[in-house]
Amino acid sequence: MGYPVYGAQPASLPPGLPPRPVYREPHPIGTAPLLSGMGAALIWFALFGLIGRDLVSYAWWTVVAAVTAWIVALVLSILGDRGVAVGVAIVSGAGLSVAMGFVTYRWITTLDFPLW
Repeated sequence: MGYPVYGAQPASLPPGLPPRPVYREPHPIGTAPLLSGMGAALIWFALFGLIGRDLVSYAWWTVVAAVTAWIVALVLSILGDRGVAVGVAIVSGAGLSVAMGFVTYRWITTLDFPLW
């Protein structure tokens, strides 16, 4: 929750009323930390994806990579840079979605769930 910052009174308010507060984020997230978190998570998922030999191992390694990335994002959001945490969380969600999309495609085409 931001704190109010009082600025100039807008012309739409009648004279004599107090100015409306403008709420600003006390810790804004910058573009550079967000992109660096996304880049780090992209490399993380690429390295874990390269470990897998087939769809099953790729999917399980991606799940492991996503869980560890979410833990890192949680720790970063509490103790570190929230922009990096957001970047890691975005890419980890997208990476897990891609892996589960491949699993779902295999499941639909073969009628056999590949992760069990």
